[in-house]
Amino acid sequence: MEHTSRAAVVPADIGWNDVGSWASLWEIGDKDASGNVIKGDALAIDSRSSFISSDGPLVTVLGVEGLAVIATMDAVLVLPLDRTQDVKTVIDKLKAERRDESSLHPRVYRPWGFYQTVHEGDRFQVKRITVNAGAALSLQRHHHRAEHWVVVNGVAEVTKDDDTFVLHENESVYLPPMAIHRLVNPGKVPLNLIEVQSGSYLGEDDIERFEDVYGRD
Repeated sequence: MEHTSRAAVVPADIGWNDVGSWASLWEIGDKDASGNVIKGDALAIDSRSSFISSDGPLVTVLGVEGLAVIATMDAVLVLPLDRTQDVKTVIDKLKAERRDESSLHPRVYRPWGFYQTVHEGDRFQVKRITVNAGAALSLQRHHHRAEHWVVVNGVAEVTKDDDTFVLHENESVYLPPMAIHRLVNPGKVPLNLIEVQSGSYLGEDDIERFEDVYGRD
């Protein structure tokens, strides 16, 4: 908005806080008797004036003061509250070491829903895929990997080369490398499935799209 020529400004006293750091979140958050702000599955024991947040595992702190402890699904950050603006130093270090965590998250959103990496190993990985009601993945193929889809709940309409069929809960399909395939959710509730990938290369750029309702290449 800083560059727009079509804006109007009205003076107001609204107690502005741009919440630009975890210290800001601590300042505006609901504090316990010891001055801690706790989000998610976290526990503070004999600790004071700290911000503890978890998007996944249980986080426990003991005997600390003035810390920010942030746990996501793939990383944990611990630093003093008065240095939370220095988090860019961590990002720069991750980039210098070519760590994926600097730009990627286990849960990746797409126009049709999202996928989330559950486990990775040598020549395989496991993902959760959630497809929104009425949404569809592109018609595509992979050159280097095979995929095995297992429907957890919902209904999946699957195209595999020249065949199109429906899978229900606890049913599955195997898609070998070079198979042209598409996944569609024809239902009115989200479709959840587990995808097991195996092969010599599992990167997301191994996708050759033939059709896509969202206009992606």
